[in-house]
Amino acid sequence: MLINHVNADHVHALVDLPKDCTIENLFKLLKGSSSHWVNENRLLAGRFTWGRGYAALSVSQSNVSKVAKYIRNQDEHHRKTTFRGEIEAFVRLYGLQFVDEEGEEEEGENR
Repeated sequence: MLINHVNADHVHALVDLPKDCTIENLFKLLKGSSSHWVNENRLLAGRFTWGRGYAALSVSQSNVSKVAKYIRNQDEHHRKTTFRGEIEAFVRLYGLQFVDEEGEEEEGENR
């Protein structure tokens, strides 16, 4: 993991994914070990569990420093944009498919 930032309702992480690790396995590891640690150390009154799903985007080597800066500036960024707004912007910008909490699909424009 090169850098990460934990927000109240989501996490950003820049990871150099090893060739023998799938994105699915990475998220199982991150979610599983972190929820186990939070619960083992009784950091919350109730039991901590992650929400369903995740988003993963690839980054070219030439943009690693730009993405790291974006992650470092999350506190300032989220003063202007909500998590939902951020996801919707990514969906529109990259023509992705987003399934919201009610299972409704939203598609972005391909650009």
